[in-house]
Amino acid sequence: MIKTAGQLVARSHGEPIAIRHEDAVRRSLEHACLLANLCDSYRGRETVVLDLTHISPLFDFFVITTGNNRRQLVSIAEAGDDLMASRGTERLGREGSDQPWICHDYGDVVLHVFTEEGRKLYDLENLWGDALRVDYPEVLKTMGVSPVL
Repeated sequence: MIKTAGQLVARSHGEPIAIRHEDAVRRSLEHACLLANLCDSYRGRETVVLDLTHISPLFDFFVITTGNNRRQLVSIAEAGDDLMASRGTERLGREGSDQPWICHDYGDVVLHVFTEEGRKLYDLENLWGDALRVDYPEVLKTMGVSPVL
């Protein structure tokens, strides 16, 4: 990521793939970290935030968590919708209502809520292995939010 006059230019193999305003990326990071904290508050396991800003022009961050059962997966995903709506961002898409994986797309941030088996099957952390892991508890602290952990 190259910073130029308030804009961030994502590059892949030296070629620009996206130009984003610095404030937009910061807002996306805050949303992703708040979603991760919400996952933890709903007892999601192994929650991670992946920074994809240097890999994809389609989205900035993935939030990935694992639930114990279908009810918990749905609860986390629905609470994610409520949180994002309260921050002025509506869900753009939803997949996996009856699968081992619920995916909610909020534009720049995508929430993935898996069963344990689904997470192993889809293995997004490996698929997006070039993504950087965000230390979301630290980001939350800079936002004045106490991490649930």
